[in-house]
Amino acid sequence: MADTSATQTPGANMAGESAEDPENGYRTPGYRRYVLNVLLLIFILNFMDRTLLAVVAPQMKPELGISDTQFGLLTGFGFALFFTVVGIPLAQFAETRNRVQIMAVCIAGWSLMTAACGLSTEITIGSITIGVFWVLLVFRMGVGVGEAGCVPQANSLISDYFPPKARPAALGYFGMGVTLGTMFANVIGGPITDAFGWRWAFIILGLPGIAVALLLKRTVEEPPRGYSDPKGTTRREKVRFSDGLREIMSKRSFWSMTAAATIAAFCGYAVSSFQSLFVNRTFGLTAGEAALYINVPVAIASSLGAAGTGWLATRLASRSITAIAWLPGIGMIVCVPFYIWAFSTNNLWYALAGLCLGGLSKYGYLAAQYSIGQGVVSSQTRALATAVMLFVINLVGYGFGPLFIGVLSDFLFTSQVAALGAPELTRQACEGAGLAALPQHLRTVCGIAHPESLQDSLLITSCIYAFGGLLFLLTARWLDRDLVAR
Repeated sequence: MADTSATQTPGANMAGESAEDPENGYRTPGYRRYVLNVLLLIFILNFMDRTLLAVVAPQMKPELGISDTQFGLLTGFGFALFFTVVGIPLAQFAETRNRVQIMAVCIAGWSLMTAACGLSTEITIGSITIGVFWVLLVFRMGVGVGEAGCVPQANSLISDYFPPKARPAALGYFGMGVTLGTMFANVIGGPITDAFGWRWAFIILGLPGIAVALLLKRTVEEPPRGYSDPKGTTRREKVRFSDGLREIMSKRSFWSMTAAATIAAFCGYAVSSFQSLFVNRTFGLTAGEAALYINVPVAIASSLGAAGTGWLATRLASRSITAIAWLPGIGMIVCVPFYIWAFSTNNLWYALAGLCLGGLSKYGYLAAQYSIGQGVVSSQTRALATAVMLFVINLVGYGFGPLFIGVLSDFLFTSQVAALGAPELTRQACEGAGLAALPQHLRTVCGIAHPESLQDSLLITSCIYAFGGLLFLLTARWLDRDLVAR
């Protein structure tokens, strides 16, 4: 092994900071709260830009004339592939470099790519014409590259600012960025889409990230690695990729948690990507109406679930150190009947209630995946562990979840229109201006097959949550043995 190992007292390298107590975290409580809120703001922007595509879908999708399968590719796999491929080398680079500076560059990059999505247009190069769909897909890949430099680095920073006893609550609070980002994408992006069009939504929501990147760089301090770990914790100044991966591979609870979180992400990204389209097709709401009346309340309820699970796990830690695993396991099993209710009712407000209760129950897994991912490895492996976890979660969950819904929805649509005597009918014909041009009997078929094919796909996908819940319960069996930071 080329690098050396040494047992150090956290904070030993802190020149001029001897008055601080590593057992309570880095710097003052007020500054720790400020840093956590800045990181939460960044995570909110991360998910605003990531989920905006789903918000504008009721207007954008008919304009582009794409199928549900293509929309699933655009929403999930196109983003997730580059997000995951770039994530691990960026995280490994961050293990020995300034994490704050890396994040600042990445935030500015993905913000510019988000704004560029709004400028997507057909491009002609010689005799080759590249459609808007493919241009938009390239910009979405660019967003994925930038966002790869956010979550692993932020998790590593939080673990150095906060001691083990405070990390579940801090990481649960940080995890609210997923649901709050989704909420603000709807609050801001939905009305902008209705008023000015989907392109302006990307431009207006993308550009503020550049200012946030400057705020991070100028006001957040890079903490010493391992500062808030318990005294006597062994850590190395440098960890090779192979050494870090070997440590991660030895943690059984890490992998069962990652499998559980992957299932949660598979279902969650699938549902959230098509939620506005479900509301639009089933209840006739516009993009802005779906965003404000449905998506925003669901995001608020989901945020409470993410933060509440982290808070409750912290309160229960003295009696059950594995609460951070079994609490979300129960929540993911409980959410299934709520989603079945939401996607099978013809009453808009019953659907809203089911979606809110489902989000409240299941989103506690966010606090679990980050707390467990950080807690079972040494300080110098945390960014890598988070990147490996997110590689699996995002490639399989985010990459294939929306695509699965899209493919299944198109398959069921084709089957239903054939059974209803209109096998020539296409999805594109049932959307936008094309619908008005159809004869009455085909409009009737569209009115049945168009919404029901997506509803059935969402119902099938929601039931898969239960398997993730069982895996979180299994994680609780191994977690006590694997924990490094308690």
